[in-house]
Amino acid sequence: MTIDWNDPLLIALALGVVAVLVLWRVLRAVSGLSGLDARLSRLSDSQNQLAGGLAHVAQSQTQVIGLVEARLADMGRYMGDTLAGNAQTTADSMGALRERLQVIDAAQAKIEALSGNVLSLQDILSNKQARGAFGEVQLEALLSDALPPDAFSLQASLSNGRRVDALVHMTQPLAVDAKFPLEAYQALTRAPDDAARVAARRALAQAMRAHIKAISERYILPGETADGALMFLPSEAIYAELHANLPDVVRDGFAAKVWIVSPTTMMATLNTLRAVMKDTRLRSEARAVRREVQLLVEDADRLGARVAKLESHFAQVQNDLSGIRISADKITRRGARLDDFDFTRTPE
Repeated sequence: MTIDWNDPLLIALALGVVAVLVLWRVLRAVSGLSGLDARLSRLSDSQNQLAGGLAHVAQSQTQVIGLVEARLADMGRYMGDTLAGNAQTTADSMGALRERLQVIDAAQAKIEALSGNVLSLQDILSNKQARGAFGEVQLEALLSDALPPDAFSLQASLSNGRRVDALVHMTQPLAVDAKFPLEAYQALTRAPDDAARVAARRALAQAMRAHIKAISERYILPGETADGALMFLPSEAIYAELHANLPDVVRDGFAAKVWIVSPTTMMATLNTLRAVMKDTRLRSEARAVRREVQLLVEDADRLGARVAKLESHFAQVQNDLSGIRISADKITRRGARLDDFDFTRTPE
């Protein structure tokens, strides 16, 4: 089918279509302008709201800045106070630290002095005579602590010419002698093996038996001293070794009436002896009190007899006073009659 573009009807139809399209586009443009106005209006409202929000934000920012500045000022004051307190605390701590360092320095000096004393003690113990003097000094200290001064004597001489370290005064004096078998005990402690340890322990037992025999023969004198004596060991370690591993030596001491004591057991023994002395003295004082009471009773009897004699004298004096009173009454009556010239009455 062929279109004839010269046909007036077709041309009119085409012009109508073109006019409709132009009109549609115009109407569309007009409606787009009205939407643009609405958008511009909304944009203006949003701009106003944004300006109000920005003003509110600026006001809030000003308040926040003020709060932040106040908080920073408070924080500054707090930090200043805290730093000042910390500085004072640090100064106090440094002062305390200096004092403690001074105490530590003093303790260090004492430790150094003690180390020197320990070395001196080792020198003393290495010498047998000085070691004996060490035991005697310790024994004297124990006796002085436990007993009154008149209850013991130091370096007392006996009738056999021997001099004992101490005598405890009882009904019969009790001899106390200090012994310190240090070499044998040190050999035992330094023994490298069991065989050496057995040999050292045997040597220690031998030394202790020699001391027990010497004390028994020298310081137990019948009729002069007690029938037993004390061996004072100034070492708890040696005493413990004897009772733990050498009980035969302890039994030998008991058999010889030589009782081995350490510083601890010596103090317990002395406390027991002090109680015995106190009981003995109380008994002696009780006898003296009983004797004084008897004398007091005799004095009371004599006083009773003298009081009875005095009562008889008082009775005689009372009788004499009664007779004197009668005579005085007679004299008074006679005087009254003489005064009245009354001689008619017979004399009494």
